[in-house]
Amino acid sequence: MLKGIPTILSPKLLKIMMEMGHGDEIVISDGNFPGANLAKKLVRCDGNNVCEVLDAFLKFFPLDQYSKAPAALMAVVPGDSIVPIIWKSYEETIIKHEPNFKEFDMVERFDFYERAKNAYAIVATGEKAQYANIILKKGVVIEVEK
Repeated sequence: MLKGIPTILSPKLLKIMMEMGHGDEIVISDGNFPGANLAKKLVRCDGNNVCEVLDAFLKFFPLDQYSKAPAALMAVVPGDSIVPIIWKSYEETIIKHEPNFKEFDMVERFDFYERAKNAYAIVATGEKAQYANIILKKGVVIEVEK
């Protein structure tokens, strides 16, 4: 155990976060997402919801400041009447860590799957909300010289 590291972030997930470079993407998925089928690297985070993982994740993971939309959501399928209220929680969580965050990229379902196939890793949670999948694009850590 280490001080200050949320226990929701497993050693495997911390390693993946450290390995990722600028522009690499990671998916934090809901419980219905076909992560095991799509992932290059899969991290199980069962028993947790996406908001918990996202909040812990963003304490250490910078979003790409050069991307117009460094976070992407799976768009609601046309004809589906659901309004994903969880997206507001995602926005609030991201702004807490990245105050300059502007907007999400809305990605059609099958395009989202293709993008997930190319992601560095997929974190599979036990989230039950529909349309609760999110892709994050990694930025750079900027430290001010003293």
